[in-house]
Amino acid sequence: MTTREFFVDMTCEGCSGAVTRVLQKLDVKFEIDLPNKKVFIESDKGTDVLLETLKKTGKTVTYIGMK
Repeated sequence: MTTREFFVDMTCEGCSGAVTRVLQKLDVKFEIDLPNKKVFIESDKGTDVLLETLKKTGKTVTYIGMK
């Protein structure tokens, strides 16, 4: 399993809730760092799949790299 770090422009609990909802559908392990606007995802799925899934929240998403 690989852990990848993403920047997601989240400003509130509602934003992090949207991230939680889309990631739960993928069945991956993840951690949200709301103050720093980061999401850490542990998964064997490709970076592109994770990036596209996070973009479904409507937030600005940037792939930072592997952790």
